[in-house]
Amino acid sequence: MLLSSSLIAVMALASSSPAQSFSTPAFQMQRRQTTTSLHRVQTTSHPTSALKMSDFGSAMPEKPELSMKEKLMESATTFIVDLEARLADGVDPPPEMEALKAARDADSDENTLALRIYELMIEQGMTYDIDAENGKLSPTQFDIKNNLDIPEVKAEFAHLYQYGMQLIARDLIDVDVAKECVKTRLIERTGKTPEEFDAWLGY
Repeated sequence: MLLSSSLIAVMALASSSPAQSFSTPAFQMQRRQTTTSLHRVQTTSHPTSALKMSDFGSAMPEKPELSMKEKLMESATTFIVDLEARLADGVDPPPEMEALKAARDADSDENTLALRIYELMIEQGMTYDIDAENGKLSPTQFDIKNNLDIPEVKAEFAHLYQYGMQLIARDLIDVDVAKECVKTRLIERTGKTPEEFDAWLGY
């Protein structure tokens, strides 16, 4: 099992808001508004007798900011292409990749895209090993339930768990949908109850 570096671009879509436990009765993820301050940078102009190539860059129009759906579509494509390239010879992709492809090609909404990306993230992390020499992915034979005391195992579950909560915080996945996904794809793999799972991760 692994938490691939290919997920960095996908993970960037999620908020860095503090994670809360799914099993806590009072669990409510609220939308958080973040404010950013704009810092003006003052530059001193210097006369020049020659036009530099760098001068053309500032004259180019700025790239329009992508909408959340466009970011998700872009991330979905990047994720799919990367995963396909990293599968070892003869290794089949998880069915969740086809589900993500279908959602992307059907121009699905943000919630569907986010869920399909999340499902594929989990399955890649839980069902494949990475070859240390060539970076290729192959089906794992790792016994999760009997190795929960390994720090890397715990860290991977924590990353994937927190990402789901961050998707909720950004209104990209419904709370109940996320809870069911976490329960069936993460918690049940450990053999723990939701309460035991939260305690294991320190919530």
